[in-house]
Amino acid sequence: MAEGLGRRERKKQQTRRTLIETAARLFNERGYDATGVADVAEAADVTKRTFFLHFPTKEDVLLSDGPARVELALRVIDERAPQAPPREVLAEAIHAMIADTASRELPNGMAALRARLMVDSPAVQARVLRAVFTAQARIAEALRAAYPETLDRATAASVVGAAVGAVCAAAMASLQDGDAPEATSEAMRQAAAIALHAFDALGEESR
Repeated sequence: MAEGLGRRERKKQQTRRTLIETAARLFNERGYDATGVADVAEAADVTKRTFFLHFPTKEDVLLSDGPARVELALRVIDERAPQAPPREVLAEAIHAMIADTASRELPNGMAALRARLMVDSPAVQARVLRAVFTAQARIAEALRAAYPETLDRATAASVVGAAVGAVCAAAMASLQDGDAPEATSEAMRQAAAIALHAFDALGEESR
């Protein structure tokens, strides 16, 4: 039974990946607005119902790896080493998210596509900004809960917002310049290093 469940899960994940890759290809070939859910489902050889089992909306395909990336950051915070300072933990969480982006969405072009659509499509822009805001809020709350004596809600929101915002902005600029994946990854890492200096104003205990 466990083996059967494993096969079903693998098939589910493969279908999801096929939908993502197919959508990315069609968005690039036909344009985002000109490509509907039915087009993606047909090209992926699945039903529209199958598409909606994986993604609530067309915009969600563009953010397909985002939720798992946030969970990765939350896990880093939750599994932090004893006595690890918050700056160090946040840095590890941010770098884990950058590494995940570099391994998934930079090579397949999804990050570049999303960056372009952020400029061209108001619907995509609104959806991405909402996702980023939600991610920042979840990470900030997890960090605050991990260090209640050091960080209050506003401070946690400030430092996480600075780091996530800087990384996203650097990625957007690099992708819009047409940089190679390695250069975009480096731009994100440099942005994180700059933003994490926000912790310096909190005192030695926070570093």
